[in-house]
Amino acid sequence: MLNRIVSDKLLKTLFVAGLLISSAAQSAVMRVGAASFTPDAGRITFSEFAVGTVNPSYTPANYGGAPGSPNVNFGGRFIGQTGDNGVDCPSGAAVSGCVLGLPTGPLAFDPVSPNTFIIEDSANPTSPVLSGTPAFNGPVSILFDIDLAGVGLDGGFFDAIGGTAIRAFDRQGGIIGTVVNEALNIEFLGLVTTDGLAAIAGLQFFLVGAEPAGFAIDNLVFARAGQVVVPGQVPVPAALPLFASALGLGAIARRRKAAV
Repeated sequence: MLNRIVSDKLLKTLFVAGLLISSAAQSAVMRVGAASFTPDAGRITFSEFAVGTVNPSYTPANYGGAPGSPNVNFGGRFIGQTGDNGVDCPSGAAVSGCVLGLPTGPLAFDPVSPNTFIIEDSANPTSPVLSGTPAFNGPVSILFDIDLAGVGLDGGFFDAIGGTAIRAFDRQGGIIGTVVNEALNIEFLGLVTTDGLAAIAGLQFFLVGAEPAGFAIDNLVFARAGQVVVPGQVPVPAALPLFASALGLGAIARRRKAAV
């Protein structure tokens, strides 16, 4: 009878712990600088392919990635999203750079969305860059074939603060987090999951406000777990002590059963 009571308590405790751990595992992102990415993180400069290449597709061999590095593909929007409908685009944003709606899972490109393409940019010292359509005024979306812990890119040329964003999505199209530009000219926009674990399946670069000079991306960097530094110390999820307690309770139950 005692064993049954202990077992029931153990199951209930493990169930609650599992819920808490699942909740704690839901990733969010925080902003990071370029220096947070380790030298072995993946990097794409858009000089790997010819100017004019449409929707470039990269394997690790194209950018010098190690075995197990992701394939990286580019497009305009994800399935489930639309362009401006004349009503809901953020105030001041050029309609061609606006993206409405959330992707539907699993994350995939909308084949009828505007293309991206490699183009020269006299305003960017590391030209060529990747632009959406129309040139310097269309969204750029990025799809990785494996989940990543961190992503970042050089965005610009910015003439307004807070007008352009990168947004990270999970594999099912859920938003993990968004970072907006905080400076003018060329700025690095980077983010990492707060737990440092791989959760980012896609990234989108688009307008959330006014940007008079247009926008493009360059020097994309992307990291698996361990290839990007999470600022500060990651706290231990509150569920872990509870889970450890549950495991201890299970050990006690096994010992009591053995003693009977």
